[in-house]
Amino acid sequence: MIKNITLSAIAAASLALGFTGAAQAAGDAGHIEDVDFSFEGPFGSFDQLQLQRGLQVFTESCAACHGMKFVPIRTLSDKNGPGMPEDQVRAYAAIFPILDETANLHLIDIEKNEYRPLTQADNFPANNTANAPDLSLMAKARAGFHGPQGTGINQILKGMGGPEYIYSILTGYTGKEKVEAGTTFYENTAFPGGWIAMAPPLFDGQFEFADGHSSDPHHVAEDISAFLMWTAEPTMMARKKAGLVGVIFLSLFTFLLYLTNKKLWAPHKGKKLSA
Repeated sequence: MIKNITLSAIAAASLALGFTGAAQAAGDAGHIEDVDFSFEGPFGSFDQLQLQRGLQVFTESCAACHGMKFVPIRTLSDKNGPGMPEDQVRAYAAIFPILDETANLHLIDIEKNEYRPLTQADNFPANNTANAPDLSLMAKARAGFHGPQGTGINQILKGMGGPEYIYSILTGYTGKEKVEAGTTFYENTAFPGGWIAMAPPLFDGQFEFADGHSSDPHHVAEDISAFLMWTAEPTMMARKKAGLVGVIFLSLFTFLLYLTNKKLWAPHKGKKLSA
């Protein structure tokens, strides 16, 4: 259900969803909001419409500066992912041009190399033009929750908090700015040190979603955070299912062992051993 995704929209995106940028002073980790995502918990699952909205946000804003080189485009049709029809996946892949390194290897002038559209067999393109991090594993690489003195207690209770970190960065701007060494920094309550070089990437009315969902920056931040969680762990649902089956099997096996133990030792209980 991706709507109005065009190459021009990507090229026009001037604000990047960056998560690096020099922090200007050492300090404690920023404040991370605890967001109730649908995929959390042992029985949680990804919301397909939310993942599709997150894909649109990535395409129209983030892809201008960030890549996702570890994510195969074909996975957009996965039923535990965005679940897009095959024809939509093919059409989506075609909007990304990529340098065809095999097309003109006989040419000396590198400027004459040809570009071709991506196909389902390709991964999302890398994007190193803005010195921005790749977003493929961002939700797994960033830990949002920390325990006292690094004990990790909060991570045991709340999880790693990677998508919460992304959400908090996107919604943590206070509106204050400062310029140092010719670079503008923006105050952000979630970023370590409190100041980030990335300008606020989200604003009201920025996106129009085909499902009519709100484009409020907080809702959009949830959508892109959920999508980046899926890119970092696309097999989460299969892992949860396997874990649940394992727990059920081990519980049943333990119960059967308990009954077997009782049956084997029942004739001998209460008997006194002869001297």
